[in-house]
Amino acid sequence: MIWDTIANFPAQQLLAFMAGALVLNLAPGQDVFFASACGIQNGPRAGALAGLGVGMGVIFHVVMATVGLGALVAAHPEALVAIKFVGAGYLLWLAYKSWTAGEIDPSARAASSPWNIIRRGALSNLLNPKPVLFLLAFLPQFTRPEFGPIWQQILGLGLMFMASGTLVTMGYGIVGGYAGQVIGKRLGIVNRIAAVMFAGLALRLVSK
Repeated sequence: MIWDTIANFPAQQLLAFMAGALVLNLAPGQDVFFASACGIQNGPRAGALAGLGVGMGVIFHVVMATVGLGALVAAHPEALVAIKFVGAGYLLWLAYKSWTAGEIDPSARAASSPWNIIRRGALSNLLNPKPVLFLLAFLPQFTRPEFGPIWQQILGLGLMFMASGTLVTMGYGIVGGYAGQVIGKRLGIVNRIAAVMFAGLALRLVSK
């Protein structure tokens, strides 16, 4: 049903949406830096899993935008501030854990729990209020009443945006993983680089 509605979109408009979504997803942001930091710390596999987890978090924001909860949260600044500071606290906790972890043990990389990495990626995105505002501003620009129910358009476009973003973020995480392997072999400071990135994300989150 949802994809039948999306099929009503003119091809040119749908391509414009996908091109815009791809450009926005390629622009480095919190999700990209988070996946890259996980990759640097635990290798390409962990970076890809972190990107997957981030994508799972985006699903929540898409659903919120679809049912109108996003607009409700955006209308109450105190809720956004609370979410922002909880998210910053979570990132600082990750920074502390990374900073105090010592040097990377190659066997520990392989033993990292996939679910734990995915969960961390999803939480990182869930505790960032910015996707709520972004989706509410971006997705409605491409909807038209003649294409079908607006909620179906929002949900369909949101899922397409999520899929594109997930693949891009996983790609960044994989690249970060290979970069971390090179850095780890030469300097042995991978955990501290990841810690600095997590702390920087926390500061960035509360400063905007």
